[in-house]
Amino acid sequence: MIRNIPDIRKNFTPLQPFAGQYGEGVCYNELFPHHDLSGLIYCYWELKTIAPLKTLFQYKVVADACTDIFFETENPEQLFVMGFSTGYTEFPLGYRFRYMGIRFLPSVFPLLFRVDGQELAGKVTVLGDVLPGIFKSLVQYMPETASFTEYACFFDARFREITTGLMPAIDGRFFNALDIILRKRGGLRLQDELDTGISPRQLRRLFGFYMGSTPKAFSKVVRFQYGLQTGLARSVGEDPMFFYDAGYYDQSHFIREFRQMYGCTPADVMKEK
Repeated sequence: MIRNIPDIRKNFTPLQPFAGQYGEGVCYNELFPHHDLSGLIYCYWELKTIAPLKTLFQYKVVADACTDIFFETENPEQLFVMGFSTGYTEFPLGYRFRYMGIRFLPSVFPLLFRVDGQELAGKVTVLGDVLPGIFKSLVQYMPETASFTEYACFFDARFREITTGLMPAIDGRFFNALDIILRKRGGLRLQDELDTGISPRQLRRLFGFYMGSTPKAFSKVVRFQYGLQTGLARSVGEDPMFFYDAGYYDQSHFIREFRQMYGCTPADVMKEK
């Protein structure tokens, strides 16, 4: 277990709102990691078809500030990594599939493996191009028929092995700023409230490495995620002024950012639910 890493999970829950809501034929599951890894990995996830689909399946991922490793179990040698994004992403997965993923909490992937977050942000990258060797044997010995629980146990063992004795450089200035943003739920005036003893330029450099983006962009995603977790999107009709409390300038500002990160408007989400 790696010590001295702030407990990000305490103030932040990365939500993918379609979890468990895909309808007939598609199943989504999550499992939490071993407690030694709970400050590093939010969850392991599985997305699979129960039976072949009649129409092409589009998988939507909303902005959650995390970094994910994922692969299809039929092609375990092809691992991919997706970094920080300020927008939603859609993947056409076909008619039959089974995907597994590992969702790292914000900033953890660059911290553990010294990979510049800016190299991963806003795109999907072949993992072997980023970390040749480290994940070479991550899943290649797992049979395609292994259960999700068996995969999760294997991931636990592999990442506990990787992190044992690992002593990453913990930059307290960055994590102090990260903690402030999370506690403020992304709704803060950066220049006035994000004083961690370093210049804005230095702070942007640190966020560029650990997050792949700026403090402002990270705050936007945190604010959006907080809205999802607390059901603010469902409150639009009940309290049309709630967006002020959530840190938005006005309703159009809220709807614009929501659409960018979710892929549709709050009203559309209300109809879906």
